[in-house]
Amino acid sequence: MNSEEKPKRKIRSFVLRKGRLTKGQQRAMDLHYPRLGLDYQQELYDFEAIFGRQAPLVLEIGFGMGKSLAEQARDNRDSDFIGIEVHNPGVGACLVLAEEYDLENIRVINHDAVEVIENCIPDHSLDRIQIFFPDPWHKKRHHKRRIVQTEFCQKLHKKLKPGGILHLATDWENYAEHMLEVLNPMPEFKNLSETGDYVPRPDSRPLTKFEVRGQNLGHGVWDMMFSAK
Repeated sequence: MNSEEKPKRKIRSFVLRKGRLTKGQQRAMDLHYPRLGLDYQQELYDFEAIFGRQAPLVLEIGFGMGKSLAEQARDNRDSDFIGIEVHNPGVGACLVLAEEYDLENIRVINHDAVEVIENCIPDHSLDRIQIFFPDPWHKKRHHKRRIVQTEFCQKLHKKLKPGGILHLATDWENYAEHMLEVLNPMPEFKNLSETGDYVPRPDSRPLTKFEVRGQNLGHGVWDMMFSAK
């Protein structure tokens, strides 16, 4: 008798924690998500229709509480920004800032980034993809959960325009080394560092309070930028 193989369990780069939204975050979700939120769907988004214009398009994967993303949208109103985050309080917090900064050039997606990339983002549609301070999964047995892996970066490359930028940042040196080990050998990307490793923090990435605190304690932060060939 043939035994059926069990479906391979998908390795996820995140743990879905149940977080309680503050009253302000819930209000922002109720008030602004219908306008600034994009529901996950099994078909491609039409970003020109969504934003009502053609403009440089930036995607941030895992935007946390959304401060960096909202500040970029505030300071670059001639570009459009899409943020993906699985945790509800982060989405709510980002929408609070979107209201405070009076943003129309931002959209948020509350879903798994891998599925959004696979099913919703048109090929060659993005000018920049940024992944800032992703979960480092610092234990060696958990490294397979890190989102920066060759297969995922190949999918990201397909979504970037030729010459588009993949910008990564981490405060874990081991993860920074892992990112280089993944991306430097990939023929799809060119490392923009003159030394083949890291670049200074560009002005396009806002400095966070967490980062300043870490720097004061002597902690490092590593930025990497790759151009899509």
